Amino acid sequence: MVFIYIRDPDAEVGIGKSILFSGELRYLRKWIPIAILIGVVSGVGAIIFDAAISLVSEAFLGGVAGYSPPTPFGEGSVMPTAILSPYLLPIVTMLGGLLSGLIVFGLAPEAEGHGTDAAIDAFHNKKGEIRSRTPIIKLIASAITIGSGGSAGREGPTAQIGAGFGSFIGKQLKLSQRDRRIALAVGIGAGIGAIFKAPFGGAILAAEILYIADFEVDALLPGFIASTIGYSIFGFVNGWTPLFGTYNFGFTQDIAQLPFFALLGVACGLVGIIYVVSFYGVRDVFVKLKLPNYIKPAIGGLLVGLMGLFFPQVLGVGYGWLQLLMEGNFAYLPLFMLPVVIGLKIVATSLTIGSGGSGGVFGPALVIGGMVGALLWAILNYFLPNANLNIAVFVIVGMMAFFGGVGKVPVAVILMASEMTGSYTLLVPSMIAVAIAYVVTTRRTIYKSQLPNRSDSPAHREEYTLPLLEQIYVQDAMSKKVTTIYPEQLVSEAAEVMQQKKVHGLPVINHQNELVGIIAIHDVLEVNPDDRGKITIGTIMTKNPVVTYPGENLSEVMEKLTGNEIGRLPVVDRFNEKHLVGIVTRQDIWRIYRIGLHAILEDQKSNQ
Repeated sequence: MVFIYIRDPDAEVGIGKSILFSGELRYLRKWIPIAILIGVVSGVGAIIFDAAISLVSEAFLGGVAGYSPPTPFGEGSVMPTAILSPYLLPIVTMLGGLLSGLIVFGLAPEAEGHGTDAAIDAFHNKKGEIRSRTPIIKLIASAITIGSGGSAGREGPTAQIGAGFGSFIGKQLKLSQRDRRIALAVGIGAGIGAIFKAPFGGAILAAEILYIADFEVDALLPGFIASTIGYSIFGFVNGWTPLFGTYNFGFTQDIAQLPFFALLGVACGLVGIIYVVSFYGVRDVFVKLKLPNYIKPAIGGLLVGLMGLFFPQVLGVGYGWLQLLMEGNFAYLPLFMLPVVIGLKIVATSLTIGSGGSGGVFGPALVIGGMVGALLWAILNYFLPNANLNIAVFVIVGMMAFFGGVGKVPVAVILMASEMTGSYTLLVPSMIAVAIAYVVTTRRTIYKSQLPNRSDSPAHREEYTLPLLEQIYVQDAMSKKVTTIYPEQLVSEAAEVMQQKKVHGLPVINHQNELVGIIAIHDVLEVNPDDRGKITIGTIMTKNPVVTYPGENLSEVMEKLTGNEIGRLPVVDRFNEKHLVGIVTRQDIWRIYRIGLHAILEDQKSNQ
């Protein structure tokens, strides 16, 4: 049974209660309003961002270069047009890169690159804090980058919008550092779930994308709420049609085709490695360039525009090209061109974002994966013309496998791609392909801020210690001589005792020596100094405090301390929780831990 320790809103500062993950009223009362607010802002932000991309695209690509890229079913299913002013296309993409660079590096340098990675970094290394201006700058700069033809995705900016608001609301509500991180993660999933019309996958993504091989379980429940709200708002304005329309494939009679999807997983994994290496290789080249940072995206944009003159398939996100492949329309993208377009799309994405341009890497990865699937279909169909293979199936599974491997989100991407195509009938081949791609890419990831698992994250640093703590018990670390105080005594007396004894908390007992509460130093500090001589301890103490027992191991105690964000626990008799037998603090735990570790090391030396 999994327990999560959260702050009890009815308790005084610093004291919490453990609740089951299935939830109690206090947990829901805190997270439902927060998740709804994050979902609303994410949905509205996705609408504004989507509209901004359309406006910029019409003005830059359409108005200047005379080019309209294809769009998928969920966005109107528009066919591509010829480039009426091809000589202006490189100028358009260069200008878009320059404007994006000026905005980003002039106002919020942290908004450069792919926003999802910046949000992941904020979760792990910045205490869940994102500057308020960053999501706004990201939205504007990314709309210019994508709308002018840059090869970038829409998920990064929307993830940063949601994450930024999660961070903002965490600060405004004075949430704990832990809860602020969770709010940020929930925002990532809500933003992505909205823009892709994939609420279920978006919620799972919020928990999965932070790690290479782990989940942030605490983000799931609020993530479901926020992602659903964001999707509903976005869908209400932009329609409910899945991004790539609705497909329904029965796969029960096609078991013999499963080895083909294993092969697709290998192909997506290998191309995924090229994608990651290319992306960070190009980024490193631009980092070393002795030029002003705002100029670099213009150079990247110019090079992308030159490629786009001959291969317009590399411009923008590229979902429309996948739609054409799914429909078997090869007039605009002949199958023999796929190897070249796949390679150029990788290079174009690396140039656009690696140069410092603003956008996401999720969208281009889906396009690359879908094209890899179409290419494998073409090869298999040539050698096995009677195999009755469906190109749409290979495109969809290729999308899932490719990003599941490079993004390290195998579960979320299967669900998201299923929602984006309106079909859950390809789960079996998808699971095979995604699992193999995930293994083939090993630990290579497009998100450099991802960490292997929770034990490697600063967000969970205190929760994961050496197994030694499981072998030491409270009775070995606790202090049996406990300074206590009575509830009818004044707060000023508690402050004086804490100062004399150099402690930060005192158990409160009644005259029958029964534990009735605890008072911490921050409880005292919340009382006006002029009132401390008038208010009794019983009015501000925390009743029913979290406790521990002599027979509990220190690993369990650390879970209680970190989960409730407190520094000490009263030690009571397991069969009579009113009977106080000692107190254990974080300092006691680390003191006994160091003693035990020293003893182990000395024993190892003596045995050598």
